Amino acid sequence: MKIKLILIMLALLTFTACKEAANTETTEVETTVDTEVEMTDNTDLFNTRLGIIRSFVEAHSKEDLEAQGALLADTLKWSPPGYSDSPWIGKDEYLAALKGYHDNFSDITYTEGIVMPNQTGPGYFSGNHYSSDGTVNSGANAIRCYGTWKATHDESGKSIGVKWFGVVSFNEDNKIAMMTEYWNVDGLEAQISGD
Repeated sequence: MKIKLILIMLALLTFTACKEAANTETTEVETTVDTEVEMTDNTDLFNTRLGIIRSFVEAHSKEDLEAQGALLADTLKWSPPGYSDSPWIGKDEYLAALKGYHDNFSDITYTEGIVMPNQTGPGYFSGNHYSSDGTVNSGANAIRCYGTWKATHDESGKSIGVKWFGVVSFNEDNKIAMMTEYWNVDGLEAQISGD
């Protein structure tokens, strides 16, 4: 029962973002699609925001909830990894999920990058040259994140690991404004309860 409670908390858990960042005053998730976007160099902005994501990950590994909270917009919208039709969740609920993770796991590490047969590829992308809807942009607002999380489950002592994908978007103050996550919550339960 405790494992299921932990997994429910984890399903309402962490890390990173969503479609296009909303204005800090906006309470609904907004998506904009521009059919013609001028390609500009947003490398500096991308690198700034990548640094924020890496700081967030480092704070999670150190179980520093205060540092994580400082990087989040007060109007954060979060979509947890578990499937549901529920509305986007706010900052307080996200921080509670992170605390649940910190309370039940130790030795939290993150390895950025896409796992491939002979190497690990890059872990962060933004903008696109091709898309299924035909849009092309060089924006640095929605950053796609790929990596692997590992930790030790405190109660069982078991090592766990999950491949993780998230999208992180920012507001004009470079605070994390939206996050959406994709990872196998059931796989985590299987690792903890399996022999």
